[in-house]
Amino acid sequence: MWSFHAWRRRRILARIPVDPELWRQVLDSLPILDGLSAEETWRLRERCVLFLHAKRLTTLPGVELDAFARLRLAAQAELPLLNLPELDWYRGFHELVLYSDDFLSPQKHRDAAGVVHEWDAEHSGEAWQQGPVILAWPGIAASGGWDGYNLAIHELAHKLDMLDGDPNGLPPLHADMRLQDWAAALQTAYDDLNARLEADPDAEMPIDSYAAEDPAEFFAVTSEYFFSAPDLLVEAYPAVYEQLTAFYRQDPLARLRRLQVEDPRYRTAVRPVS
Repeated sequence: MWSFHAWRRRRILARIPVDPELWRQVLDSLPILDGLSAEETWRLRERCVLFLHAKRLTTLPGVELDAFARLRLAAQAELPLLNLPELDWYRGFHELVLYSDDFLSPQKHRDAAGVVHEWDAEHSGEAWQQGPVILAWPGIAASGGWDGYNLAIHELAHKLDMLDGDPNGLPPLHADMRLQDWAAALQTAYDDLNARLEADPDAEMPIDSYAAEDPAEFFAVTSEYFFSAPDLLVEAYPAVYEQLTAFYRQDPLARLRRLQVEDPRYRTAVRPVS
């Protein structure tokens, strides 16, 4: 049966070819893509083209984007969606705004007594409800290794979280997932991280302590770890890793472990960044 969506998709891909050498350079620059199958790599390349066609990348003074930088950003943005059906997961926004450095963001909080506190906080990224994703370019440039940090994945996880409304750590789950299992895994881990911080704020945490800010940040940070440090996440919170495997339909830990066996670079560095 003829499909307008499929016809439009084929048309976009035919009109915007990707230079094979440029794509090879992008793959070489992103260790977190190592170990993807040929079919997955091809699918990721197509989805990068569709992402860059659908989203506007707005650069502020000090940021210059060439074809390599655009494609490298798109590859990180599309990695979480790689095994999900094409259902416009990044709907509700059309623009990514790129700053040359961390930026000041106005913050507002009403405490338990009803007093409103306002201040400016320095951020490297933000995702606004029904608005753009804002990213500091140094954070994008530093992302892509197996080191527990990926700014694009973090902020776009917030966008997935917002699909059902305000961010609360609960993206729309698949039909074969149980809300009770998701809530139990993430709430237990979130409570554990907060308890550790309350006991000793200076102690080394199993994952970035920013995850303890609220359930939305916990989902974003653990999504970040799921793709860029799955060994650390599964060691700290295996039930969370299991739920993210069910949601993203991927198993980065299995891929990392294969690399450690098959690729000499991974035998001397657990999470190589270059």
